Amino acid sequence: MAATTAAPTMPAATAELTHRQVLVVLSGLMAGMFVSALDQTIVSTALPTIVGDFKALDDISWVASIYLLTSTATMPIAGKLSDLYGRRRLFQIGIAIFLAGSVLSGISQSLVQLVLSRAIQGIGGGTILVIAFATIADVVAPRQRARYQGYFVATFAVANILGPLLGGFFVDHLSWRWIFFINVPVGIGALVVISAVLKLPARPRTDAPIDYSGAALLVGGVTSLLLLAEWGGSQFDWGSPTIVALGIGGLTLLVLFVFRERRAPDPILPLTLWRSPVFSISTTVSFLIGAGLFGAILYLPVYLQVVKGVNPTNSGLLLVPIMLGMLIGSLTTGTLITRTGRYKIYPLFGLPVMAVSFLLLSRVGADTPTIVVMAFMVLVGLGNGFGNPVLTITVQNSVPRALMGAATSVVMFTRTLGSAFGAAVLGTILANRFASELPKHVSASVLHSIDPGKLRGSPKQIHQLAPEVANGVVKSFEASLHTVFLACVPVLVVALVVFVFLEEVPLRGHDEPVGVVADVL
Repeated sequence: MAATTAAPTMPAATAELTHRQVLVVLSGLMAGMFVSALDQTIVSTALPTIVGDFKALDDISWVASIYLLTSTATMPIAGKLSDLYGRRRLFQIGIAIFLAGSVLSGISQSLVQLVLSRAIQGIGGGTILVIAFATIADVVAPRQRARYQGYFVATFAVANILGPLLGGFFVDHLSWRWIFFINVPVGIGALVVISAVLKLPARPRTDAPIDYSGAALLVGGVTSLLLLAEWGGSQFDWGSPTIVALGIGGLTLLVLFVFRERRAPDPILPLTLWRSPVFSISTTVSFLIGAGLFGAILYLPVYLQVVKGVNPTNSGLLLVPIMLGMLIGSLTTGTLITRTGRYKIYPLFGLPVMAVSFLLLSRVGADTPTIVVMAFMVLVGLGNGFGNPVLTITVQNSVPRALMGAATSVVMFTRTLGSAFGAAVLGTILANRFASELPKHVSASVLHSIDPGKLRGSPKQIHQLAPEVANGVVKSFEASLHTVFLACVPVLVVALVVFVFLEEVPLRGHDEPVGVVADVL
């Protein structure tokens, strides 16, 4: 590879990057996305060991949930700031924050330190994801953009596959602290690549003040609702004062946020975005897909571990068919969109496929061949691959360049919120159905000695029960999971009905402004 040299500046309105130049930019973006995505899967494998080190079982869930809270709350703010100050700078800041949080997590000496460090990681991770997707909108026109979606899907797929494997390896042979230290070399590589090759047109200066009060109201409201989704039905009853207070407080803060944004000179989330039917429909469907898809990602491992008796590491590997289906779907969709410029047809195909796949999953049991279950998983991923990536392109194609970061962040933000609330609702469905099924399959003489809450969280405990009791618990789980998978079907049907009303706006070609990368190779 030849030394990197500065490329001549191309006219911003007409420049078109070559496929090789786009891949150079993608390599840096994907490295940043990889460490962010990997962090969400690798940590779960090490949680039991972290519990042993810190002896804090009751609070260990914060290690995972705090990352979700801070990354989600950060997304809209990061998107807006990138519109104001440039994607390249925000991406660099996001990686720096993420790496700082990773190092601090790795050297933490208490659970409190680890949770605070994970919060810092989440801020960086949320920034990385939003800026990566928005940057592609800067360097590739919408019609050609679709062909690159598969690279991003592949990044997430590899992260989901490697996460459990690397986590298990580090815990068994090194230390759980390496699940955080591994981020450092990859993150530095992403930082070097982006700093060296990504050049975007200068943004016009703005004298409008940053909407700090709007940002504070948004973060407060979103955090309250995420905590409600995280704690409702698990840590606290849905009708408990804590959950009610979080609900009222979160909604109140978001209402105040809307009033603030209507008056802010330069709002964090311009409300004018929702005047576009394309934008409002796309974000609504993104929320619903997030809620429905999470049923597979969260509860298929439960089915595999509890009903089929697969160990945790292998259950993670058995989710590869979902990732494979997503990859095939997104690559196929991207290729066809680039050739034809049409995109609405693909979610109209993908959403029914997802709905049917969950209907099929609601019939699986302990005797269902694993190969059949994996085939159903491929359908889940295939449907998502045909539907989900289109929504980002649709939104980016419908908004002006000055709002690209904010608009992209809303799509990702609503998808994450959908996942959080989907997990909460499905978790409540599982708990209620399990409580009603257990007396049908376990004798009354031993029922009083079983804690359903602990069994739902520990497949290992289930298989340590007496054989006849364990068999009853597994049957109860099987029936409960059928209801969970079936509950995903109407969510996806609603998403399909909403999407039908989307107007297909022609995708822009090479006429939009694009960035410039260094001349590499």
